[in-house]
Amino acid sequence: MKAMIMAAGIGTRLRPLTYSVPKPMMPLANRPVLEYTLKLLKKHNITEVTINLYTAPEMITGYFGDGSSLGMKINYSVEKELMGTAGGVKKVEDFFGETFLVMSGDGLTDINLTEVIEFHRQKKALATMVLKAVDTRFEYGVTMVDNENRIEKFVEKPNWGDVFCNTVNTGIYVFQKEIFNFMPANKFYDFGHDLWPLLLEKREKIFGCLREEYWCDIGNLDEYKKAQQNVLEGKVEICMPGEKYAENVWVGKETKIDKTARITGPCLIGKKCQIEKDVCLGAGTTVGDYSVIKEGAILNNCILWNNVYIDENVELKNCILGDSTHVSGNISAFNGVVINVGKKEEKK
Repeated sequence: MKAMIMAAGIGTRLRPLTYSVPKPMMPLANRPVLEYTLKLLKKHNITEVTINLYTAPEMITGYFGDGSSLGMKINYSVEKELMGTAGGVKKVEDFFGETFLVMSGDGLTDINLTEVIEFHRQKKALATMVLKAVDTRFEYGVTMVDNENRIEKFVEKPNWGDVFCNTVNTGIYVFQKEIFNFMPANKFYDFGHDLWPLLLEKREKIFGCLREEYWCDIGNLDEYKKAQQNVLEGKVEICMPGEKYAENVWVGKETKIDKTARITGPCLIGKKCQIEKDVCLGAGTTVGDYSVIKEGAILNNCILWNNVYIDENVELKNCILGDSTHVSGNISAFNGVVINVGKKEEKK
């Protein structure tokens, strides 16, 4: 089976971080979120994918290449103008076999895709939407199914007054190739606003597969921070980079940590970092590769990307620092400060 990963979004709600990186390259535990999607597909024996691109495509192609480093074959579809979620898939319809999978490139999940595909086949569905029950946010399509899991109602990003259940569209779909008969060619076309409502209106065989595993859409800064925390807390099944340094603390290769530094887990420190005397890294902190944290600095619940330099006696809490950020000495910053001045690495 083949898969399509949708990675052409602009990521406006993640600015200023997405001024320098496309949304699928946002780092989680020092790896692009798109990498976790690819590894999940590989885990479920899906090794040939097409990724559609729009924003800074060279960053994604430069990092992943042809996919051979992951044991996969990656094709790319660069869109000169945005085609929409469904339009981007329609553009490469000749790539797919009879049954295929579509996923978002900016979501983090460990959903069992093998079981989802089996559900789709058992139902003999034209289209299957993977659903997840959420507590409060309704920035996704809300979906209701009947007692046979057939979709009977769907509203894309409803107002609060229109909410009729708490099961939402994860953006993970299984389709039969006949789905392309419902999509116009060479036209902007959206799954949530256009295709799913059309399939519902025509009473096609569309089903919702409700899953309980972890899923988070990295759609805004709050969700990004939440996903980062969830990774550190082990709420999603991924392989943490580096080696176990202490309880819930992981450290990359060739990183030097002064013996007086205090590190509280969960915490991740990348490779070739320098953590100096009397540094305090609090719970929920991620330090990117090649970063330097000078003497006496205190960081709590912070996300540092690569090549970040923190001078002496800096205190940061609940901050995000993009690549190559330099914070001068004796400065304090709290509660949601986001700084992004650098450029993301393009090669793996």
